[in-house]
Amino acid sequence: MDSERPFTIVIAGGGTAGWMTAAALGHFLERGFAVRLIESDAIGTVGVGEATIPQIRLFNEALGLDEDAFLRATQGTFKLGIEFDGWTRPGHAYMHAFGGIGRDVGLVAFQHYWLRARALGLAGPLADYSLNEIAARGGRMHRGSPLTAATVPTMPYAFHFDAGLYAAYLRRFAEARGVRRTEGTIAGVARDGASGDVTQLTLASGEVVTGDLFIDCTGFAGLLIEAALGTGYVDWTRWLPCDRAVAVPCARSGEPMPYTRATAHSAGWQWRIPLQHRTGNGRVYCGASLSDDAAAAGLLANLDGSAEAEPRFLRFTTGKRRKFWHHNVVVVGLAAGFMEPLESTSIHLIQSAISRLLKLLPGRRVAPAQRDEFNRQTDFEYDRIRDFLILHYAANDRPEPFWQQCRATPLPDSLQHKLELFRSCGAITREHEELFTEVGWLQVLIGQEVMPAAHHLLADAIEPRELAEYMQTLAALYAREAQRYGSHADFIGRHCAAGLPRAA
Repeated sequence: MDSERPFTIVIAGGGTAGWMTAAALGHFLERGFAVRLIESDAIGTVGVGEATIPQIRLFNEALGLDEDAFLRATQGTFKLGIEFDGWTRPGHAYMHAFGGIGRDVGLVAFQHYWLRARALGLAGPLADYSLNEIAARGGRMHRGSPLTAATVPTMPYAFHFDAGLYAAYLRRFAEARGVRRTEGTIAGVARDGASGDVTQLTLASGEVVTGDLFIDCTGFAGLLIEAALGTGYVDWTRWLPCDRAVAVPCARSGEPMPYTRATAHSAGWQWRIPLQHRTGNGRVYCGASLSDDAAAAGLLANLDGSAEAEPRFLRFTTGKRRKFWHHNVVVVGLAAGFMEPLESTSIHLIQSAISRLLKLLPGRRVAPAQRDEFNRQTDFEYDRIRDFLILHYAANDRPEPFWQQCRATPLPDSLQHKLELFRSCGAITREHEELFTEVGWLQVLIGQEVMPAAHHLLADAIEPRELAEYMQTLAALYAREAQRYGSHADFIGRHCAAGLPRAA
C-alpha cells in the first residue's frame, strides 16, 4: 500500500469463519496491511463436528498447513463421500461419493453408456463405477497415486474434524503471522454520515476499533451487514422448509467410517460425522412438523454411543443476504446466509468468499464494480447450491406429509430446467463455476431414482458385447484397486492419530 498508515481490515467475530479469514489474510497480506479480529469467549458454538468437501484441501495447502498435523490437531478423519439413507424412500440408500463415475468415451459422458447397458441388463449399480464409493463402503483409505494401474483415477477426499479445534488451530496460525485478536463484545457500529461506510466498532468495554474494510463473521446475528446496514435477506423456506436443528456429540462406537451419513426422518434428516475421539450428530427438522422435544428424543434414540453433552438447539432461516458486500462490509460465513449442511457446503462457502475477497481486494476506495462482481459471483454460487439441496427433498417417494409437501412444491426455474433436460435425454450441464459437477448431480439424480427416458445416440454405436466388456472391466479395475487399500482406521493410526483435544 502507498500510504504510511496500514490498510486495516477488521474481522468482527471468530469461530471457523473468522479464523479462516484471519489465517488467509494474515498469510497473504503482509506489508501495508493490518488485520484485527474481535471475538467474545462468551459466545459459544455448536461444535459437534464438521464435514467438508475436497476443496478444503486447497485452502489448507494454500496456507502451507501440514495435512497430518492439521488432522491430529482437530481430531480429524477422512471423508470419501456422503451416504443418503432413506431419502428416496425408507429402506433405500445411496452415496454421493467424491471423484468420477466410470469413464467418458469421447464426447459422450459415461452415464449414457451406463443407461444403455442398464437397459440391456449389462451394467451393475452406478456405485460399481465409483472408486470412492467402493473404498468408502469397505472402510478403506488411500492417499496418492493408484496402486494397481495408471488408468485408475486418483481418489479425492475431504475431512471430518472438530470445527472448534480447527478455529483454535487457525488462530495460532494467524496470530503467528501478525493478526491481532481483541476479546470483547461489539456494542455499537458507527457509520460515516456521507458515504454510509462503517468507520468504527465500539466494544462493551468502551474500546473503539477503527478500520478501512470490515468483515462480518458474526453468524446469524449479522451485526454489521444486517443490524447496522439493513442489507435484507432472501428467504428460501418455501423450498427448504427445515428451520431448526438439535446437535449432540456421542461416544465413538467402532472404527470411524470414511464417509458422512445423512439419514432422512419424518420431518427432516439426521447427520452423523465420525471423528477420532467421538461422533458428531444432529437433527435438522421443520418446526411446523416436529416439536423440539420430539426432535431431541429422536436424535438421542438414534445415537451410536452414549451422549457426551446436553442437546443444543438452533433456529435458522434458509436463504442468503441480498448483498454480500455492502458499502465497506464483506460478509463471510453464517452471516452471509444459511443452507443446511446436507452436502457439507458450509466451510466451502467460507473458503470461496475468502478467495473471492482476495481476488477483488480493494484499496482505500472501493469501486462499485468490485462489489458488484463479488455479489454476482456469490449470488450464483448460493443459487446453484440451493438447487442441488432442493433436489434431495423434491425427488422423494416418502409417505410423510412433510415429504409430500416437498414433492408438491414448484421448483425454481433453474432446477426445473435441469431436471427436464436429464429426464428427457440423460444430459447434465454445468454452468460457469457451479460448485457441484455433472457427476455429483448424476449420483443424486440416480440415487433419488430420477431416470431419463433416453440416452445419447452415440452410446448405441458400441456393440452389446463390447459394452458389456467395458462395464465389467471398469468395475473390476476399481474393485481391485480398492482392495489394495488399507483400512481407514489403520491409515489414521499410521499417519495422523491424535491425542486428547488441545484447548484454544
